[in-house]
This record gives sequence, C-alpha cells and structure tokens, in this order.
Amino acid sequence: MRWPGKKRRSTAEADARAEAHATTVYAAAALVLAYPDEALVDKLDAVAQAVAGAGCADDFAPLLAHLRGDLIEIQSQHAQEFDYSKRHALNLTYWIDGDTRRRGESLVRYKQAYRDSGLWVDLDGELPDYLPMVLEFAVHDPQRGRELLTASRPALELLRFALRDDELPHEGVIAAICATLPGDSPTDRLSIARLQGWQPPTETVGIGGPVDLTLAPYSGRPEPMPVGSAMSGSAANAGSVPHGLRLPILNQQEL
Repeated sequence: MRWPGKKRRSTAEADARAEAHATTVYAAAALVLAYPDEALVDKLDAVAQAVAGAGCADDFAPLLAHLRGDLIEIQSQHAQEFDYSKRHALNLTYWIDGDTRRRGESLVRYKQAYRDSGLWVDLDGELPDYLPMVLEFAVHDPQRGRELLTASRPALELLRFALRDDELPHEGVIAAICATLPGDSPTDRLSIARLQGWQPPTETVGIGGPVDLTLAPYSGRPEPMPVGSAMSGSAANAGSVPHGLRLPILNQQEL
C-alpha cells in the first residue's frame, strides 16, 4: 500500500534540508571569500562549526586554515589575487561576458533581481555581480539568489578551474557552492560550454566583426581591476561593513 501523504512529507523534508544546507554554504562562503579583516577572523570558529554541521568541512578547511595566518599578509595576498588581477575575478559576469558591451546587460539582471526582492542592497562600490554579495543575497532571498547563481554556473566553474590551476585554497569553497546547484560540475573547461548553452563572449561593436574572447581571464598577464570594482569596495575600505545587505544570523555570531 502506498502512502502519498508520507511521500510528500519526505520530499518536503528533503527539500528543507537541502535549502538549509545551501543557506549555510552561501552564508559561510560570503564571509570567507570577501576581503579578510579582523571581524572575519573573529567568526572563523563559528564558520568552521557551521560548515562541519553542513557536511562540507573538507571544502572549507584549506581556506579557513589560510585565513588563520598573519592578517596583513593575507590581506595583501587577497588584494593581489582578487583585486589587482582578473585571473580570479569575483565579478561573475566577467567570466561570462568578458569586457564586452554585452556585460552591461548581464549586470542589469542582477540589479533587477535585487530590486524585485524588496531588499535594500547597498553595493558599496561593488558591481552587482560581486560573488560575496550575490551569496549574501541568496541567503535572504533563496529563490532569486539561487536563480542568479544557477544562471552564473559557467562563471563559477571557470573561477573554480582558475583557483585550482593556481592551487589557491578558495577552490573548495567554490566547489561547495556549485554542489548546491543542479547538475554535476564539469571535469574540464570544454564541458562548461554545455552548461545552459553557454558561449564564450565576443565583441561585435566597433571592431569590424566578432572577436573570440574564449576564457578571457586566462589570456595574457593579469591586468589591474578597473576603478570601481572589487578593490574600491573591499581592500580600500577594509574597516567598513562590506555591504548594506548583511546576514543577521552572522551578526549574532551564528550560522
């Protein structure tokens, strides 16, 4: 005999557990991927406890260990890897659209999602696709936040590969984020093209034809981030609250 009511309850419970797991991952990742400061250091034990409870301690462990080092050195490394260079850009649309004109249209989708949520989101000098901010948003508006992250899956996977190539401890955190999204992570960069029909960015305006910008972040030497991007909102204001949208659960030193 079948008991459809029991099955529905089991499905609902599984969905609730999955959402709680994703919320913990997003909240923790939003903290540890942002510019490190003393406030973050004070929360590392709480983060470690939360991700252990969520079953993803191994993904976060390398970065948490890294963040327990000398703060000045860690801040310098973060600025070098994420603010001064595009090789590990935390602005998601850069990986999808490069520096093409199409990127502006993609940024509008993030802004519109923030507006539609009814939440007050203070960009604080960041572009709306700044990953720690998107993750914070996903904690407060799971549906819209998950939609943004899912649409940005190719960008997340390209970032994961870049971090892995340079043996940076942040790779596991990105892998944990991707694990909360539908489907398996690709095993190589070519497989990323199969994600949601993603295509490499091309610029077609004012240059006499399309130019292939495949994997633009990997070509040439790292370039300085443009004014108004990650450096202006993170390293330049290390003592300030990163964004207007905060995580109340983290403000209470809990996850």
